[in-house]
Amino acid sequence: MKKVLVANRGEIALRIMKTLKKMNIESVAVYSDVDADAPFVKFADEAYCIGEAAPAKSYLNMDKILEVAIQTGTEGIHPAYGFLSENAIFAKRVSDAGIKFIGPSIEAINVMGDKLDAKQAVKKFNVPMVPGTDEAITDIALGKQIAEGIGYPILIKASAGGGGKGMRVVENSAEFESQFDRAVSEAISSFGNGAVFIEKFVQQPKHIEIQVIADQHGTILHLNERECSIQRRHQKVVEEAPSPVIDAALRAKMGEAAIAVARSCNYEGVGTVEFLLDKDKNYYFLEMNTRLQVEHPVTEMITGLDLVEEQIKIARGEKLSYSQDQVKLIGHAIEIRVYAEDPENNFLPDLGSLVHYKVPTGLGVRVDGGYEEGMAIPLTYDPMIAKLIVHAETRDLAIEKTLEAIDNYEIAGFSTTLGFCRFAIDHPEFRNGNFTINFVGDYFKPEYLRKEVTDRIGANAFSVFKKYVKEAEFRALPAETTAWKMNR
Repeated sequence: MKKVLVANRGEIALRIMKTLKKMNIESVAVYSDVDADAPFVKFADEAYCIGEAAPAKSYLNMDKILEVAIQTGTEGIHPAYGFLSENAIFAKRVSDAGIKFIGPSIEAINVMGDKLDAKQAVKKFNVPMVPGTDEAITDIALGKQIAEGIGYPILIKASAGGGGKGMRVVENSAEFESQFDRAVSEAISSFGNGAVFIEKFVQQPKHIEIQVIADQHGTILHLNERECSIQRRHQKVVEEAPSPVIDAALRAKMGEAAIAVARSCNYEGVGTVEFLLDKDKNYYFLEMNTRLQVEHPVTEMITGLDLVEEQIKIARGEKLSYSQDQVKLIGHAIEIRVYAEDPENNFLPDLGSLVHYKVPTGLGVRVDGGYEEGMAIPLTYDPMIAKLIVHAETRDLAIEKTLEAIDNYEIAGFSTTLGFCRFAIDHPEFRNGNFTINFVGDYFKPEYLRKEVTDRIGANAFSVFKKYVKEAEFRALPAETTAWKMNR
């Protein structure tokens, strides 16, 4: 494989291309018109504009992507995450064109892409499941009867869902019908599939995921776990590896369960099996993501593996060069997602231009980014600017190093999640490892950030801001802007 097209954008496209360069493989970028000056486009060996900003006209346009792949003699297509990464139709079209899809089989994408199909497949391998239905519920009366039998609170989930869409928590029978209708409506809007099912709502759980890797020769391994419980709107914002509550015995059990899930769909490549872990350390299969995860760098940090390189080797038909006993677990890693969002306004996007941008550096500090100073953050796409990943010998040292890196991360032009991530990582419940997926609701209030920003970085933010904005322009800015939204 001498040339690979990366069917994605931003930080992940650039991250994949860096590994391609390391492996002496040429990279081909495809991009929308608003990404013409993006770092990943400049870094690629070849780059082709395939349409307008709207994903349907560019990054979701299979015809255009395949046209470029064929014209450039591409031998493999890496879909990264999001967009077409878990689209079985795209995977088949890539294969039919004689190009290697750098990901799992079409069978695996189809089975694990539908939560009900996934439950049916996994159940045969005796993997613990959350109590609930194995089939789609279309009759509200029947659904309510099932919910009564399971016991409230329950969760209504879209079968084809992900990212928290098409998901509703129901506390009692009085609100069942309205929440059912909302879940179906959102499922249709987001996925074109209104099928929903019911599960027991596991209260105060942790979100633990196991990285798995499988070659084409029947070997499936797990690469330890990631702790992903710090979330907003059912989406992760802080991840770490390993989990502070998983010991060696539980790691081995959950790892074997994750391998069984991968075996249930004849998995190939890199994938992630997600579990809920309750307060008694009972674990339940949640879903499998048949792609590279956003948070894969923390696994790379503790294992010493390059997961993109492993994906490409597997796609080339190579055997895994190590056994389960040889998978390392070195130190501790933490990743925070730097979003252009305002945590003081329910984490809503707060887009703008990078007036000033400087990333932290140092031993054990890694930033996977997709933007440069002066660039605008497009409204069309996910507002993630970068990922800050830190590695240290122990969890305590990793926490302190992450806090220091956040303090040295300079962003001007809009609000970000940096301040929230600092609040979360420095919180006593995070430090003691007892946090759950309800962390934001249980412990976070916007006013906490306002005080922290004023006390900790207000003076520094003011001075840096004046340095990058002319004095006359500064005096003309409204008061809320000159207070400055940096590292928040």
